Amino acid sequence: MGPGFPFPGGFDFSQLMRMLQSQGPVNFDVARQVAGVIATTDPETGQPGTEPRIDRSTLGTFEGLVRAAQTAVADTTGIAAVLTVPSRCVDRQGWSTATIEGLGSVLENLAGALGRSTGPDPGSDPSTPDPSAQHPSAPDLSAFDPAAADPGNAGEEAMFGFLMQTLLPVLLGVWTGWMIGQLSHHALGQYDLPLPLEGSPTLVFVSRNVDDFASGWELPIDELRYALVVRETVHGAERSIPWVRDHLATLAKNYVGAYEMNPEALEEQLGNIDFSNPESMQSLGGFTDAGALLGAMRSERQRPMLEELQRFVSVLEGYADVVVETIGERMVSAHGRIDEALRRHRLERGEAAAFVDRLLGLELERRHYEQGAAFCRGVIERTDIDGLNRLWEGAHMIPTPSELEAPGLWLARIELGDAG
Repeated sequence: MGPGFPFPGGFDFSQLMRMLQSQGPVNFDVARQVAGVIATTDPETGQPGTEPRIDRSTLGTFEGLVRAAQTAVADTTGIAAVLTVPSRCVDRQGWSTATIEGLGSVLENLAGALGRSTGPDPGSDPSTPDPSAQHPSAPDLSAFDPAAADPGNAGEEAMFGFLMQTLLPVLLGVWTGWMIGQLSHHALGQYDLPLPLEGSPTLVFVSRNVDDFASGWELPIDELRYALVVRETVHGAERSIPWVRDHLATLAKNYVGAYEMNPEALEEQLGNIDFSNPESMQSLGGFTDAGALLGAMRSERQRPMLEELQRFVSVLEGYADVVVETIGERMVSAHGRIDEALRRHRLERGEAAAFVDRLLGLELERRHYEQGAAFCRGVIERTDIDGLNRLWEGAHMIPTPSELEAPGLWLARIELGDAG
């Protein structure tokens, strides 16, 4: 699983079988447990620990900064709904829990796609979708006898089906917890990554990480806090528009729902695991190369979906960059240094963030961010911020690939009233 994976010795077999009793396509109990372990583990020593308490003065400071930032963002963007977006400071485990909850339905779509890879039942009509495939549940294993589970007798197809039905919810839970737990050590706010989080937006700040970031980059803590709060508030403003957050989640669901598990590649990942031998089952090394598994899942159908998702996210991020620049240049004396540090932070998040990016179709490079910002600046130069804010009228306002390159084309289309 990579650095920080909390179970280097493997699972206890009896504990694993109890985990398999959990209903649902993703075992979120496992996800929360794994994320909690990693969030509270010292990355330097690998030793578990406790998180420091967030003091009252820090809470009060962020509350004041959020109120000021919300007023500035509402005045600049005209998105009044941002004034009602709640905020809170959390520790790493709190950020992990909130993020797992927000990603729930996207991860369930991923589980549905992998579950469908087991193939239809013999004699079934392959053109008829299986209603249970979207949300497969783990079977009742109370009477499961490991010695009787001989995939050699049942054949490779039966072994693969057994694997998908019994281990997939746990594996997805472990991978989810590992990814989010790792990210919690780097996250400054809820929207560091443009994650397709569902539900009403909340501004969440990991105050411990913010302090560490200021120290590491030798930035003035008060100005960094305000700059970060402004950036997060702009993202919260975007997500306060219902169709925006719904569209982002839908694009991500469609993308992960188009994964197609390659049974041969998975079998290669399984190695020599013997399902009749509990000691062999305790070593899940064949499943732990998440990057290799991802490569075995991708399909050609995802290419246009990836382009659409990246284009939409580049516009959201570009809009945030332009608004932050407008507010920051007049309010933060160290804006240039802080802005560059935050830009590098989002591009250099490490192994876990890179895997999340690839998994959810959020592989944004610097050119994507620059392209989105250039589009937004181009619109403002030709009109004003009100002209750019026509983006928020609906999904039909998302620029096409050509319009993203040439903002004048987008303006020509919307002025002609072409909503197609």
